[in-house]
Amino acid sequence: MIQIRQRSYSVDAARQLIDTGITPLFARIYAARGIGNVTQLNTSLQYLLPFTQLKNVQEMACLLADAIATQRKLLIVADYDADGATACAVGLRGLRILGAQVDFIVPNRFEYGYGLTPEIVHLAAQSTPDILITVDNGIASVEGVAEANRLGMQVLITDHHLPGDALPDALCIVNPNQPGCNFPSKNLAGVGVMFYVLLALRAELRARGAYVEQAEPNLGTLLDLVALGTVADVVKLDENNRILVQQGLQRIRSMRACCGINALLQVAGKNYAQVSSYELGFVVGPRLNAAGRLEDMSLGIACLISDDATEAAKIATQLDTLNHTRRNIEADMQQAALATLEHITPTDSCSLTLFDETWHQGVIGILASRLKDLYHRPVIAFARSLNGEIKGSGRSIPALHLRDALDLVSKRHPHLLQKFGGHAMAAGLSLREEHFDEFKIAFEAVAQSLLSPADLTRIIETDGLLAPSEFTLSIARSLEQQVWGQSFPQPFFEGEFTVASQRIVGAKHLKLKLTTSSAAYDAIHFFCADPMPACIRAVFNLAINEYNGNSNLQLIVRHWQKADI
Repeated sequence: MIQIRQRSYSVDAARQLIDTGITPLFARIYAARGIGNVTQLNTSLQYLLPFTQLKNVQEMACLLADAIATQRKLLIVADYDADGATACAVGLRGLRILGAQVDFIVPNRFEYGYGLTPEIVHLAAQSTPDILITVDNGIASVEGVAEANRLGMQVLITDHHLPGDALPDALCIVNPNQPGCNFPSKNLAGVGVMFYVLLALRAELRARGAYVEQAEPNLGTLLDLVALGTVADVVKLDENNRILVQQGLQRIRSMRACCGINALLQVAGKNYAQVSSYELGFVVGPRLNAAGRLEDMSLGIACLISDDATEAAKIATQLDTLNHTRRNIEADMQQAALATLEHITPTDSCSLTLFDETWHQGVIGILASRLKDLYHRPVIAFARSLNGEIKGSGRSIPALHLRDALDLVSKRHPHLLQKFGGHAMAAGLSLREEHFDEFKIAFEAVAQSLLSPADLTRIIETDGLLAPSEFTLSIARSLEQQVWGQSFPQPFFEGEFTVASQRIVGAKHLKLKLTTSSAAYDAIHFFCADPMPACIRAVFNLAINEYNGNSNLQLIVRHWQKADI
């Protein structure tokens, strides 16, 4: 069941925003997202939270400055998703322009799994580094850090994931979510943490007199990568993250992005000048992630660190091909999952836990996400791994913190989970294949204890009705230029329309002409070819349709229900 509900907002907050010159429509939108002061909307870098508030960041900066001074060999240990890839690229680019001798290694998810494992440490040792630097991983790598210490390698951890019961014995840890860190934003992505480490390192080098006779490096050149990783990792877009993303988008729109991002946009047929957070999350991010899902993320990192436009374009084409392959695999897996669910009633349970021996380990996260959206239940999808294990990737709904739920399963059934970790909305885990059925029952029991029937009702929140005068290209363009994302959602509106005409385009989309008593609007419903009734209540967003050099307003229908007009 789906309910359409208008977001509540503070009338006083909206009024204060209007008094500063913001239009009533945008004041309502911002107030519904917790904005009460116009300074919260300022995306200038001067409003970025200072790095000094991050626990251990100045200590890590000193260690890195010492390493640069003595030319010690640094090796970045990356993660195989978009956040890990961008964090690696930011680390490599930033450390090199600050004078470090640094290379990288990224685990193949199918051979080594996630994080700084002892096996990855042994692989890293072949390069004889002095210091390992983790990006977007490491906070749970107790055994891996111990092995690195045993082999004589120091470990610096930069991460943003939630820590376990014990922290690894690393030389230094920077993570806004570690105990004792008072950094106001707990929502930095892994790439954001690495960027902050570089800010601290540059300040330390400045204090040591490194820039008395030479220009100080501009770390702002890395913000396009920071924006991509932040959006792609679906972290909460609080005020600090919105600054990072907006600054990165400005670089991309002004053609100052790295060759890799430009190439990925070009291969997808996107206009740089009109790039929004949507393109980062749903166009560039998936193509980058395709490398880690199907092959090896070193290909994606190579794209992001290349300064050769021709080389970057070649790699971007490979990533685009991988992404098409990923889509086909995903479609087959989803069809198989839906066929399995035909024999049960998903709404009879509070969770969905699925396993198929034919599923691709690199795509189960996307499958879980699709099924979560379809059934509004936490979903964990498993694929067969090595050594009798199966690996699961989960996605959750707002009412259930997935990592905490898995922690509860682990405490109630200590023998079940081999390992697990993640966030509120996404998590990964592994277990023995023979324990799947037992885990399924255990996870469902935890879900039932944490969720109410109301939690399992999908609610589509809108920003209400638009006045006829607000259906304009200028408003659509202003909306597209803003930073929207996790916990700062893109505005959707609602209204009742007569369906004047409808036809299928591209074999799978519905092209519409929607009318009211005062106007007619072009509209499209993507990936839905089912015919609509004569009258609908629609949830939509305003968009701009660029065709043959012309710009026209278009409504993108997100959901509809039959209505009586």
